[in-house]
Amino acid sequence: MTTRAEKDALYALDISDAHWQAAAGSDPDDRFEIAFLPNGAVALRDPNAPDDRVLRYTAEEWDAYCKGAADGEFDRDLHTTH
Repeated sequence: MTTRAEKDALYALDISDAHWQAAAGSDPDDRFEIAFLPNGAVALRDPNAPDDRVLRYTAEEWDAYCKGAADGEFDRDLHTTH
């Protein structure tokens, strides 16, 4: 479990030189960008509003998200009942 100290340290990290990337072929008006940070952490931002808040996730949080996405945890269509 990620501690408050780990999150504070992650948000204190200077990412002004981060290398931002988006999925190849993604729509520039409807995408997000990701930057890989030290220790497996990642940052996400809206490229159309780069000065807005950048979300940052520890390696543990990002791993949990990726596993959930791979397992279909976020697929609304699969969880919708008719």
